[in-house]
Amino acid sequence: MHWFRTRQWMKEFGQVYEQQYAVALFNSVRFEIEGGGGTQSQLLHRKDPLAGRTIFSGSLFQYLEENRKWRNRFVFVPNDYTINLYESKAAHDRGLHPKVTINCAGYKALTSMEEYMELINKSLPGVKAKVGSNPFIKCETGFPLILWHPYARHHYFCVMTEKEQKKWHAVLQDCVRDSNNGLPENCTVKTPAFTDAVRLHRQARGQYGTWDMMCGTPPQILANLVMESLHPDIRNMIVPRLKGKMQQRQKNWMLISDAVYKQVLFQTTGQYEALVEACEAQRGPLDARLRTDMDQLITSKEHVSSKLRALVLPKAEQILRTNIQPYINSILEALMDPTSRGFAEVRDVFFREMVEISKNSLNGGGKEKMGENMERLSMLAFHPVKMQSCYEKVEELNLEGLQQRFDVSSPSVFISRAQILMREQMDNAVYTFEQLLNQSLEAQGDSDMCKITQRCQDRVLKKYDYDSSSVRKKFFREALLQIIIPYMLQQLAPSCSPELPRFKELIFEDFSRFLLIENMFEEVVLQSVSKDIMMAVKEAAVQRRHNLYRDSIILTNSDPNLHLLGENPQVDWATKFGGDEPEGPVSSADEGRVFGRRRKQVVSMIQPDGEDQLGKEEDLGPKSPDSVNEIRDLINPVVEVVVPVSKVEQNIPPNKLEKPADEWRIA
Repeated sequence: MHWFRTRQWMKEFGQVYEQQYAVALFNSVRFEIEGGGGTQSQLLHRKDPLAGRTIFSGSLFQYLEENRKWRNRFVFVPNDYTINLYESKAAHDRGLHPKVTINCAGYKALTSMEEYMELINKSLPGVKAKVGSNPFIKCETGFPLILWHPYARHHYFCVMTEKEQKKWHAVLQDCVRDSNNGLPENCTVKTPAFTDAVRLHRQARGQYGTWDMMCGTPPQILANLVMESLHPDIRNMIVPRLKGKMQQRQKNWMLISDAVYKQVLFQTTGQYEALVEACEAQRGPLDARLRTDMDQLITSKEHVSSKLRALVLPKAEQILRTNIQPYINSILEALMDPTSRGFAEVRDVFFREMVEISKNSLNGGGKEKMGENMERLSMLAFHPVKMQSCYEKVEELNLEGLQQRFDVSSPSVFISRAQILMREQMDNAVYTFEQLLNQSLEAQGDSDMCKITQRCQDRVLKKYDYDSSSVRKKFFREALLQIIIPYMLQQLAPSCSPELPRFKELIFEDFSRFLLIENMFEEVVLQSVSKDIMMAVKEAAVQRRHNLYRDSIILTNSDPNLHLLGENPQVDWATKFGGDEPEGPVSSADEGRVFGRRRKQVVSMIQPDGEDQLGKEEDLGPKSPDSVNEIRDLINPVVEVVVPVSKVEQNIPPNKLEKPADEWRIA
């Protein structure tokens, strides 16, 4: 059943994708020829910030469903944000293959069994477990961590303390956030062709609103799209036949769902790759035709668009006046408040790191300490715990009262996008500071490090304020369009869709591959609402409630030569201030002095081999920088050895830990 449905679905999608590929190529070539202006960013952008880095490593307990045991596992997260589980740290160090590798796209990271059971009950109507009943999995420590997916296998972990749970939760959320962001923005043809094809394919089935499962790589997104329609049918066919107790039926259903999802993903991966390969093979001839006929294509498109505007605009303006304009400010305010607080927190976190560096200079910390601080600063944007306070501000975004009207399934789409933008802005600020500091030190020397650092910091903060304003305004405009345009298309479809075929006669046959009426219709609808959205965002900037610059404001002290620094290689602060790394193993006596070997990891929570219990972690949550020690605690060196926690500190009955941790079994 699922093989046939997936093949049929991919065949239909492939036809839409081929059409959208030609349209996307036309738009890309046109933009290349005509050019397009945009706001010039003040901060530098690092091309590959995680090159040569790893994100995280540490130990926790994993629940094995096949034998109902908890096992101690070593977790390693490389710079692609996949979660790799090893039997031990020694197995990882020997280069063995991981026991499990998890791609987190589409998952949710949970920290309570109640929340997990609620999602299980929603996914399997008619087979519900009460919150207080015995679930098919029991967390012995009281600090669970669960990766939940609507279709794929679930993963269960636990740790010993609440502090560890918070830290691991931040790491898992970062893995989910990055894995969900799987469509490369630098692919100016394949990515827009894919997103437009998915959107049009869903609209053809009456699904106009935002979609939470637009997560991961194209094959993963396509698998989610297939499962969206296939999953209910399989559930209705399989669930009545499931036997046994309630918990066993839930478990069996999840195993079936995971097996189907894997097979669907296997199909979508192969067929999507073949589809892209076929389209890419035609790119050369299509590109040549476009460059030859571009003027005629633009003229023809404008002629047809003018005819479409005469049909669409009167109807669109009526919908806009009565159903949309009264709500634009409410939507914008709901978006602006948490987002602006999140970007303000990014600025505060960056500033606290600068305070630590300045105090180190004042206290005579020396070059080696400066090198350590700069190494940690260089990866600040990718430190999940230090960035968590920023992300939490945006998670307060709430569109309640507007979601049903505009068919917004949840605000998670906008929250994730805002968090990715916040991380990018933090990394841009850090990278710009690094380049300015390095340039100043080479020109002036390091005799007055504190003043040099302060000047660079002030310049970066001013540039951050400007770029933050530009990025947020663009985000607000795009979010409003994502909410409003699908609603307008759905309202206009009954009256306009039957009229569209007659406009195809106005397009020359040679141009019909690049000019599609459906796309031109959507562009006309977008133009009808763009003015109102631009005015709403502009008025918000004039009010200055959220620290937004007006569009007319340009930094008077912008650096025309600053962007030349972006071509310089990334600064190796360990070598610059810490000296060359010695060859061979690093002794324990040299470990504090030589940090080059471990500096490549962004954040670590490593459990020493042979320990049965997970260790106690320092609190890396946001703190007020009231003293040197508090700030130092805030940005504690990220590579550490964890101190084991006693049974008393874990607050767990002694009989629960009489057996080694990897021998736990749930009765």
